[in-house]
Amino acid sequence: MCGTVRSKNYGNDVLSGDWRRPRKGQIPEIPAEPGLVAEDPDSGFCGAVVGCDKFGVTLEDRFGKRRVFPLTKSGFLIDGKPVTLVRPAGPAAEVSGPARSASGSIAVRGARAKVAKESRIYVEGVHDAELVEKIWGHDLRVEGVVVEYLEGVDDLPAIVEEFAPGEGRRLGVLVDHLVEGSKESRIAARVTSPHVLVTGHPFIDVWEAVKPDAVGISAWPRVPRGVPWKEGVLAELGWGDDVGAGWKRILRSVDSYTDLEPALLGRVEELIDFVTAF
Repeated sequence: MCGTVRSKNYGNDVLSGDWRRPRKGQIPEIPAEPGLVAEDPDSGFCGAVVGCDKFGVTLEDRFGKRRVFPLTKSGFLIDGKPVTLVRPAGPAAEVSGPARSASGSIAVRGARAKVAKESRIYVEGVHDAELVEKIWGHDLRVEGVVVEYLEGVDDLPAIVEEFAPGEGRRLGVLVDHLVEGSKESRIAARVTSPHVLVTGHPFIDVWEAVKPDAVGISAWPRVPRGVPWKEGVLAELGWGDDVGAGWKRILRSVDSYTDLEPALLGRVEELIDFVTAF
């Protein structure tokens, strides 16, 4: 793949590697004790445990940067091996700390939103934009980053050219279904600017990036080829045929980052880092 489709975790190719998680029971559970060094494979963030509470585990890297991650059933690496991090037993599990935003970051109280930077984050559709706003809206306002939505990515190279990225004017693009061999991967490979980061998640639609249990279902339905995915999902779940109403139902079920799949969390955090790293 072209070097412009980059990821901190997968080097120059966001499409390489295996998105699948080990199945339950195949990996050991490790208490998230202070000082334990762990890596989130989705974002590539590696650091020592500095806190663990009911909201998640906080890692601090060697530069002093902290990030909060949900205590997923599986999803961390220790010495390159997958583990499940669990809350330590006893009082240590109750780690007090500052108020958190929906994304798990430290909430900045009373701060006015910054004047918007020239840099932008583009997402594919209005549902993507609404989900990003609900979870990362606080962080984006603090950083002065605006999220805009496209009507798909078919014209992405032309959109990037029109944006005119450059020094101090970065563009991050979040693409749905960015997997090897997909139409989206071929379009993303045509973007060559070093001031643009195109990355994405493996889900057919951002709906699928919401954890099924958050929505109250056991799994997202498999929709037959040739059937529009959202309409097919609504039919399988018996939710009627109103796509807008279906999305509102899903969005209402999302309260924090813990309701989203790590494959989406890592990509959005990566884009925010990219467009604010100067």
